[in-house]
Amino acid sequence: MADRTSSSTTISAGRPEVMAVIADFPSYPEWAGQVKSAEVLDGDPEGRPERVRFVLDAGVISDTYTLGYTWHGDDGVSWQVVEPGRMVSDLRGSYRLADAGSGTHVTYELTVDLSVPMIGLVKRKAEKVIVDTALKGLKKRVEGRSR
Repeated sequence: MADRTSSSTTISAGRPEVMAVIADFPSYPEWAGQVKSAEVLDGDPEGRPERVRFVLDAGVISDTYTLGYTWHGDDGVSWQVVEPGRMVSDLRGSYRLADAGSGTHVTYELTVDLSVPMIGLVKRKAEKVIVDTALKGLKKRVEGRSR
């Protein structure tokens, strides 16, 4: 199993507000820096996205792939590759949410496996950039909406 990259932040909003931004995939290019496009392919009976095609440009990791999502109410969401890309052979991750005073503590975990050889240090650095950029963007997006 590949190494997992994890980071956390606290957002000044409730879990439903955070989950609404996480579930709004077409808006990802506006706040998730490396995501160039996100297209919802289908959803579950409650209307939550189940399969989403992404175009990612994270420097050394640039690809198009499709992720399948499992929603855990307002506690978070997890995902994994259902259609790999040219570079990304596997990608698994999650957002886990927990109450934190008047806000929400968000932990983002990500594991990326590539079909092309890459030095582990470079791959982990790319994962860290993806995780840190996504958390900062999520925080800014949610807090900007709730004001």
